[in-house]
Amino acid sequence: MSLKDRINEDMKAAMRARQAERLSTVRLLLAAIKQKEIDERIALDDAGVTAVIDKMIKQRRDSIAQYDGAGRTDLADKERAELAILADYMPQALSADEVVALIRDALAETGATSARDMGKVMAWLKPKMAGRADMQAVSAQVKAALD
Repeated sequence: MSLKDRINEDMKAAMRARQAERLSTVRLLLAAIKQKEIDERIALDDAGVTAVIDKMIKQRRDSIAQYDGAGRTDLADKERAELAILADYMPQALSADEVVALIRDALAETGATSARDMGKVMAWLKPKMAGRADMQAVSAQVKAALD
């Protein structure tokens, strides 16, 4: 079963179980997927759906930080609940050791020696880590390894 099919089935299950919050989040996710498909005139595969989910998770994290800073815990809690639901659809996260090993492989494979080679390293890492690691943190680790 594809990821998009699983999301559709979860929407139906949330409707039957009358889980309003989960249903709302899943519908929002399906709308974002559909919008991406219409904008790009393609049918998204699992990797494309994962990219959409990853983008939505980043948006939720930014919103949580802003709401917490403004003292709006009610809105921050709502975003946290949506974040938890969206995280269920992401692939298993890489462990810290796996991230370090992949970075080591990327540096060896690309022959990177300085910060100028960072783009090559990140281009090599991105497809292997998509949705499985925080790419901002990975970028910081690569930068530290290259310095």
